[in-house]
Amino acid sequence: MVPGEQGPTVARTAEGEPIDPFDLVDRLPPKSPLYVVDLNGVERGDPQVEYLQELARDLELWVDAGVRTADQSIDIFVAGATRVVLSSVQLHGPEELERAWKLSPSILFEVEWSDQGLSPVHPDWGSRGIPDLVTRVREVAPIDVILSPRNTAIDWGLVRELSSGGTVYLDGVFERTDAERLKAAGGQVGIYHWTEEEMRANSA
Repeated sequence: MVPGEQGPTVARTAEGEPIDPFDLVDRLPPKSPLYVVDLNGVERGDPQVEYLQELARDLELWVDAGVRTADQSIDIFVAGATRVVLSSVQLHGPEELERAWKLSPSILFEVEWSDQGLSPVHPDWGSRGIPDLVTRVREVAPIDVILSPRNTAIDWGLVRELSSGGTVYLDGVFERTDAERLKAAGGQVGIYHWTEEEMRANSA
């Protein structure tokens, strides 16, 4: 999928055909890291476990499947995910985060916000702002954090501040050209979103 005016839309080849995700990932080297957002899971709470199992055979999958509870995170691990993403806009509170950590420490916590600010699903997720939310998460366990600004600029001062207290990854509006700034701010990983043109080139 690629961004559209009304939300994600199907990525298509130059001829207008939908790009087959399996054709695309078959061209990646074995054990390549791939960040997957399962829209069925995020939007409807019904992750596509069979697809994830197929993708996980040859790749290192980081999966955001809209996990709401700790038990749901285990379903994604069983499907083959290397790491499971739990999000401030989906997960039902710190207790679920603590339970998920005890079940598997291979989780990440995503802090998602837009130009409208934070919109956490649970009031305990740092209603006083992003640093407060990350502090609350790190009180549970030394959990790696993904910062995901969606339609607002990256606050590099915030990245630097939060990186001083633990591992920080950057998603959202991150671009390849931001790699050096991420490194300078102390961030560990940038999650880059392919454009439709790059998908076409890699699936041709």
